[in-house]
Amino acid sequence: MENGKKLLIAATIPATIKSFLLPYADHFRAKGWMVDAMASGVSSCAGLAGHFDRLIDVEWSRNPLDPRNLFRTPQRIRDIAIKGAYDIVHVHTPVAAFVTRLALRDLRRNGKVKVVYTAHGFHFYKGGNRLRNAAFLTLERLAGRWTDRLVVINREDYEAAKKYKIVPASALVYMPGIGLDFSAYDKTRVTDEDIRNLRKELGLEPDDILFTMIAEFNPGKRHRDVIEALAMIKNPKIHVAFAGEGVLRGEMRVLAKSTKVERKTHFLGHRNDIGTLILASRATLMPSEREGLSRSCMESICLGVPVIGSDARGVRDILQPCRGLVYPAGDAIALRDALLQITEEPYSPVEPDPEWNVPNLIGMHERLYEELWTKNKAADINKK
Repeated sequence: MENGKKLLIAATIPATIKSFLLPYADHFRAKGWMVDAMASGVSSCAGLAGHFDRLIDVEWSRNPLDPRNLFRTPQRIRDIAIKGAYDIVHVHTPVAAFVTRLALRDLRRNGKVKVVYTAHGFHFYKGGNRLRNAAFLTLERLAGRWTDRLVVINREDYEAAKKYKIVPASALVYMPGIGLDFSAYDKTRVTDEDIRNLRKELGLEPDDILFTMIAEFNPGKRHRDVIEALAMIKNPKIHVAFAGEGVLRGEMRVLAKSTKVERKTHFLGHRNDIGTLILASRATLMPSEREGLSRSCMESICLGVPVIGSDARGVRDILQPCRGLVYPAGDAIALRDALLQITEEPYSPVEPDPEWNVPNLIGMHERLYEELWTKNKAADINKK
């Protein structure tokens, strides 16, 4: 093991680790680091064991008001950190980030560990509810005191972190997302037959035009705007497919029926053929009121398919310049016009930003960790 370096990666649920963070675990283990993962139920999540030295379960809830998050769980995390003797603890997702930083504040102050938080989109944002924004900003400013490095992944969050002094300027780091493996988005892997079969599954005619939205059904994603925009379009050849699950899925199906577009909307649930679905589409849709940095937008652009996206945090970063059409968030009429524009004049997007490629992001993490590890060791030497 290279100099005994130890890294703990933490998130509220294992899906975050599995979806975004495996390349980082693999990279640092290959360099000789010990890398552990911590999340609720992580030890029973299939496909993770081979990527980490240890999988550590911790009981916390995605509900920030759950008493476990403030009382029992912090002591458990502190015990884990002491036993693991980690050099760096890197936390993702808001609940895990707050609880972990709360738990490790004394160890960090005493130089026992460095704490990094990647914010996948602050829960306060321009246009958000004022009381909610104030509450989340207060929590972020509090937890910022217990943070060695705050990583933000879009420009709005970067400017907000500076404006509100969530951490000192020297502790604020911008990275363009969490990384995509560009090699996984090779459109030659999807055949014309794959696309024909998918369109046949949806009952589409050869001249039907498909748009696709890939997102969990929750209020912030604004599926409603898409259905309302589609209801204003008289062209029967325009269809929209929704890939994803979530609490609002049933309500959106009812809305599609009540607005008489149920035959032009396709609720697909979870899909394992996202690449095929994107390539079968004229454009993908991202009407969210906020994102961290929209992964589905990046995936679409990597496959050469443009995006119609809201002028919202974490969407505009990706679509400018010239990677799709941007319209005001929440404006169903403007979304209708964008759908019609791309229907009539197919849009050719530019190439993806090379900075999104996961090797670039891994390099940025490597430099960050080396800086923190070197400071830790220098502090240890000074103590002696």
